[in-house]
Amino acid sequence: MAAEEAKSKGNAAFSSGDYPAAITHFTEAINLSPTNHILYSNRSAAYASLHRYAEALSDAERTVELKPDWSKGYSRLGAALTGLSRYREAADAYRRGLEIDPSNEALKSGLADASRVGDRTKSSNPFVEAFQGEEMWAKLAADPGTRVYLEQGDFVETMKEIQRNPNNLNLYMKDKRVMQALGVLLNVKFGGGKGEDAEMQEAEPEPEPEAMELGEEEREKRERKEEAKKEKERGNAAYKRKEFEKAIEHYSKAMELDDEDISYLTNRAAVYLEMGKYEECIQDCDKAVERGRELRFDFKMIAKALTRKGTALVKMAKCSRDFEPAIETFQKALTEHRNPETLKKLNDAEKAKKELEQQEYFDPKIAEEEREKGNEFFKEQKYPEAVKHYSEAIKRNPKDVRAYSNRAACYTKLGALPEGLKDAEKCIELDASFTKGYNRKGAIQFFMKEYDKAMETYQEGLKHDPKNQELLDGVRRCVEQINKANRGDLTPEELKERQAKAMQDPEVQNILSDPVMRQVLVDFQENPKAAQEHMKNPMVMNKIQKLVSAGIVQVR
Repeated sequence: MAAEEAKSKGNAAFSSGDYPAAITHFTEAINLSPTNHILYSNRSAAYASLHRYAEALSDAERTVELKPDWSKGYSRLGAALTGLSRYREAADAYRRGLEIDPSNEALKSGLADASRVGDRTKSSNPFVEAFQGEEMWAKLAADPGTRVYLEQGDFVETMKEIQRNPNNLNLYMKDKRVMQALGVLLNVKFGGGKGEDAEMQEAEPEPEPEAMELGEEEREKRERKEEAKKEKERGNAAYKRKEFEKAIEHYSKAMELDDEDISYLTNRAAVYLEMGKYEECIQDCDKAVERGRELRFDFKMIAKALTRKGTALVKMAKCSRDFEPAIETFQKALTEHRNPETLKKLNDAEKAKKELEQQEYFDPKIAEEEREKGNEFFKEQKYPEAVKHYSEAIKRNPKDVRAYSNRAACYTKLGALPEGLKDAEKCIELDASFTKGYNRKGAIQFFMKEYDKAMETYQEGLKHDPKNQELLDGVRRCVEQINKANRGDLTPEELKERQAKAMQDPEVQNILSDPVMRQVLVDFQENPKAAQEHMKNPMVMNKIQKLVSAGIVQVR
């Protein structure tokens, strides 16, 4: 139970984006239940969200070791290996998962990404691998020469651009900072140096005419990218001023200048969403996802496009079935990046779908017909069939307390007391003056031998109908059982059973863990004078009575 509680806290922290707290809770759960594969899987996801891929890999490997036939373990393994830029191994992990679950969309998507990125790292550019993964930033930060560049925004953006599309490295070869960074990453020196490194550089001169022609193309491409960024900034400014047509014009121009940045598409989609042009928004989001996968864009950007598409689909929804593609889109977004905002949108969409389903299904006339059918089966003592019809009546009219009350009676006959108790409480929630709800609840609590609780329920019902005979009879039965315990008339088996049940009651647990009450109990045994003083305190006596009724304390 403690491990499950820690796991629940970890899940809640993860959903809210508090990944360090999630790791702490999952670690606590693992310490309590070290062979639970789900806990390692969850902690692996939390580590991956913090880009701590080495720890994520360790937990993913443990997950697969504990549960080799669980496809999600291989999804975690593939994600961690992808984060470490070990794409071939990541692809193998995804394939192993698909052998177990061939229709798993997350595994298919992961395999496609890992394969695509792996192919790119084998491209003609010999420096591609140097820019992969988090190790690049660590190496640049560790070197005194490049560390200062990390404080320069344009340099950081340039390096991110090269990470997204390594083939763009040629565009920045004339930037001395990029060349110096490349030297650090490859552990060689470029230009101006002495010794073997300098000689190595001179040994491979490029043909001058080709270099001039290539340089011209690079220069033009770089200028287009810079102009595209300016158009994006103009679009952002127009969007803030709610000049949506101008914003669309600027984002469209940026896309014409540079088709390798999907943020122009996602921004234009945001404008369409604001304008209520949902079809156009969805089209831009689909293009952004497709192009983003081709360019190996950050998963967060893919998730952002999918979330925006899901939002547009929700706006277009007119019936419960219309929410299904929106829910599916939000779920896909969460497989790319687990974002609290997307998770909230998913929960809201699922809630709206359920509410609409209930509204569409609502029909009091059919509900009454189903309830009557349930009554007929109840009279014939065919309780499972009666439950089926009462449940249908509740779906057709969720506000009818009679259907809940009748189903509670069926559950009681079937011995399904927790389910019956839930229905009885629903009766009271819907209509506090419905005395039969109190009678159902009190009867179930009595059968569960929770006589104190049953007494409270019956008394609460009598506040609404003081002369109700069923409630009065319930109180009398509870008093008989409580007095039986007070007189010590319980058999050893009855006493043992009652004590075991009482120890599961949080109220009893609180009383017994209270230092003051523990001293009171000691005084009742050893100090009669102090005990007399305690008996003058109504609060103390109520707690003592609770323990006596529960069989924990016996009066001789």
